[in-house]
Amino acid sequence: MKLKPKITIADHFAQMSDPRIDRTKRHKLIDILTIAICAVICGADSWVAIELYGCTKFEWLKTFLELPNGIPSHDTFARVFAQLNPQQFQSCFLNWMKSVQTITSSEVVAIDGKTLCGSYDK
Repeated sequence: MKLKPKITIADHFAQMSDPRIDRTKRHKLIDILTIAICAVICGADSWVAIELYGCTKFEWLKTFLELPNGIPSHDTFARVFAQLNPQQFQSCFLNWMKSVQTITSSEVVAIDGKTLCGSYDK
């Protein structure tokens, strides 16, 4: 039996250590990481923009994240990311990107919509 490849953000960030104190955790680490990664891919460039993205996409995010206390505040995003081990985050992120590359057979995937709208340079 062939094992399914790990493709989700949660699969690749599962081994990420959570530096927060247990009694102060209101949000799951994987929820914080997933919202932040999705928001940055969509153009968010600040903690406030990441929070706004989460609030705007709340219904969609609820379909695959637990979000027991809703969307974290911009201060929570900033605090958590300031405490994360950057090397560990980089390793998890690169492993996720490599798995996406393997699944797409290194094919370029346009995410900005220019190709779909026909406004790309031929």
